[in-house]
Amino acid sequence: MPLSFVPALLIAAVLVTSGVAKLRHPDDLSGWADLGVPAVLRRTWLLKLHPWVELVLGVAMIVLGGVLGALAALVALALMVGYLVFVVRILQAGTDTTCACFGARKRITRVTAVRNGWYVLLAVAALATSWTTPLLGGPVASLSGVDWAWVAGLAAAAVTVALTMWPVPADETAAASVQPVVGDDGEELDYVRSLTPAVPLTRADGEQVNLRKLSMQQPLLLLAVKPGCGSCTEVIAQAPTWRELLPEVSVRMLLRDDPQNAEITELAEPQSLHDPERYAYDSFGIMMTPSAVLLGADGMLAGGPVTGAQQIEEFIGDIYESLHGGRPPA
Repeated sequence: MPLSFVPALLIAAVLVTSGVAKLRHPDDLSGWADLGVPAVLRRTWLLKLHPWVELVLGVAMIVLGGVLGALAALVALALMVGYLVFVVRILQAGTDTTCACFGARKRITRVTAVRNGWYVLLAVAALATSWTTPLLGGPVASLSGVDWAWVAGLAAAAVTVALTMWPVPADETAAASVQPVVGDDGEELDYVRSLTPAVPLTRADGEQVNLRKLSMQQPLLLLAVKPGCGSCTEVIAQAPTWRELLPEVSVRMLLRDDPQNAEITELAEPQSLHDPERYAYDSFGIMMTPSAVLLGADGMLAGGPVTGAQQIEEFIGDIYESLHGGRPPA
């Protein structure tokens, strides 16, 4: 069958790329919870095994054909369908969930669903054609001189696209746009502070407040959360404990919905803050939930934003240490 090797090689490339990316930037169990992975599967050993399974499966699709190649393609198809189902459910729920599908976390959008749908089609094509390639050697053993030219062309196209679209690391972007702050002793400070944005937010009782003025009454820790977000549930549950741990700081929920429509509304002080117009979200560059940012009583940004339940917990520990000279009690 002409070019029967192409679907298997393409889906194998996706699996190998995904596996390598996950090994370089491991996910955590809270990320799996956000994706809707069943609790019974949210195990640390499965999390660590996941990228290796993708790598082995990708290699199998390259070097196996016949019945073995079809079996590998069937497993790949099941995996891709599972990924697509998770994405579609998240889009239907309307949550700001992210996915570490290829290492770095990115927000799940309709483009993610289209991409994963394309992967499913490739896996179907691989299943339909893999059995026609040699049992041992698979697509590679079936390549002729002309086929190798096709493979070289596909590889060149893939490399060109990858180099063109390669993201600039966040630290390089920041270095290009932000100059370090130098203290009185001539040493560079670790954190570049900026003014707290004077944007309007709405309290749970409906009163509008100015964020900068509010933060100048007392240091303010904003917890950006959203209903339906698995990691957010953990952060929301921890909020009362953090308030007891940090009485010097006003710990408030920052919600996207207005008070009347929000599923999470805290009328008791410290009241939740509502940002339906995304003034604070956009000012701080908060693209994902849960996130946290600390605002100083001097009207300046004091820390963050940080994203992820584990990162927020570590952030809380850092704040406690800066105030009390040691890590919080276990």
